[in-house]
Amino acid sequence: MKLELSSTSDRLDLSGIETDGVGFQALAGVTGLGLPQLSVQWLEGAGDGAAYRGRRVLPRDIDIPLDIVGRDRVHLAELVTRLARVLADDCTLTYIDAEEVRWSTAAHWTGGGAIDPGSGERDAQTVITLRAPSPYFLSESAQTVTIGGATAGAFLNSLAGLPVAPSQAIGSIQLSNDGDVNSFPVWEVTGPGDTFKAISPKGETLQWNGTLGVGEKLIVDMGAGTVKDGTGANRYSSLAPAPRFWSVSPGTSTVTASLLNTTAASKVTCSWRPRKWVVV
Repeated sequence: MKLELSSTSDRLDLSGIETDGVGFQALAGVTGLGLPQLSVQWLEGAGDGAAYRGRRVLPRDIDIPLDIVGRDRVHLAELVTRLARVLADDCTLTYIDAEEVRWSTAAHWTGGGAIDPGSGERDAQTVITLRAPSPYFLSESAQTVTIGGATAGAFLNSLAGLPVAPSQAIGSIQLSNDGDVNSFPVWEVTGPGDTFKAISPKGETLQWNGTLGVGEKLIVDMGAGTVKDGTGANRYSSLAPAPRFWSVSPGTSTVTASLLNTTAASKVTCSWRPRKWVVV
């Protein structure tokens, strides 16, 4: 297992001893990387049993046993200082899988880290405890599909049987979610055009009724539930009533996008980042 612990100031390879003979090494006994803990809600009435009302996925508590090996005692002290400085900031814990795909989650140091200063001349062992507010490991590489635009060609023709005016662009996109939980697309629409619509595989619809000029952008983040233009200004008010910010299930899904009053410069880009519950 390859793990990295990083902050804005430094990045620690937790497989460093295995590859370089010195540095940091995550030892056997790491906990908190499997399925997260749940808080399950039940409704108990006067009758037998209870009715399931839903669940909430809890933050992760992760314990990482570490071996720290330096070239000498001075270098060992430098490595311990590096670890302390990373833990003092907001951290990111990253897992690199067998295909070199990187999966990360934000984490905060909540305990551990005790070191016996007299335990060795060039090595020391400790256990650090992190809490990850999100139970998911997010792929660091976004997958992207573009429809329309001069470089992407015309909108996909999978809906070619649908009557479409020359100034209307409609296309379907296949999203491949390689994670094990639902993923939230981010849509970037480049004008000219108006009345952008995104429809999920289940038929859930989000429609934006505003207008974009040439080169203007609209960014719809399904996960954050935000609608902004290219300057960061809020354009949520132009959504049609009862908008649905939807997600896509693991596996391959087909979604539909449309934009009216387009030209050859108009395009729609959909990006998504798979999420995992379990890393092994």
